[in-house]
Amino acid sequence: MDFSDAALLLAAGLAAGTVNAVAGGGSLITFPALIATGLPPVPANVTNSVSVFPGYVSSVAGSHMDLPRGRALWALLPTTVAGAVAGCLLLLATPARAFELVVPFLVLGATAVLAFQDPLRRLVGHPADLAPRRRTVTVQAMVAVGAVYGGYFGAALGVMLVAGLALVLDATLARVSAIKNLLSAVVGLTTVVVFALFGPVDWAAVAVVAPATLVGGYAGARLVRRLPPVVLKTMVVAFGTVIGLYLLWRALR
Repeated sequence: MDFSDAALLLAAGLAAGTVNAVAGGGSLITFPALIATGLPPVPANVTNSVSVFPGYVSSVAGSHMDLPRGRALWALLPTTVAGAVAGCLLLLATPARAFELVVPFLVLGATAVLAFQDPLRRLVGHPADLAPRRRTVTVQAMVAVGAVYGGYFGAALGVMLVAGLALVLDATLARVSAIKNLLSAVVGLTTVVVFALFGPVDWAAVAVVAPATLVGGYAGARLVRRLPPVVLKTMVVAFGTVIGLYLLWRALR
């Protein structure tokens, strides 16, 4: 790795950490940067997953004041770990082409759910009106799907989690974002363990990108706490739309 490669990865890591904390999708900055340094796609994807983990941790530190208290949040963690492990194994064991074609539609669909959250709530019912058991099962299912996706690819994981959780949780968007940060960190930790043991990680690249995502993640999480809900929602929808269209273009080219 020469100086120009290191500078590119440092800038990409800083930007990705900030974007992940605000809306998700930072991997679409670091992943192409890793490809640009000469890594093949699968090692770049694995290295990227390991590299962005510190940014998720710092996002949790920056938004921990908005996390709900109680057992309900912690009950989501086993589902998150199991889903992330399944996604990691899927990446390591199967061809990526079919999933690459599905991913853009998942991202665009999640973005549409968030954009039309209020009309959808009128159709499916407001979270406060759902039976406790139904709400619990729905939240667990949302988290499981997001964790599998996060273990496999991860880009726009934040968009998907925010969209799904905002639909089924009676909480402010800032609180939903804080929960998203925690779950993303758990997915990130799981991918680090699995890929460190079984994946082709480029540790030199990790050493450059990871500290930068740490700084960017904390700064982004602090920014979220100062944004009005409508601005935050607009930013997440905008990020999700751009990311989904980019992934669709890349999959079809």
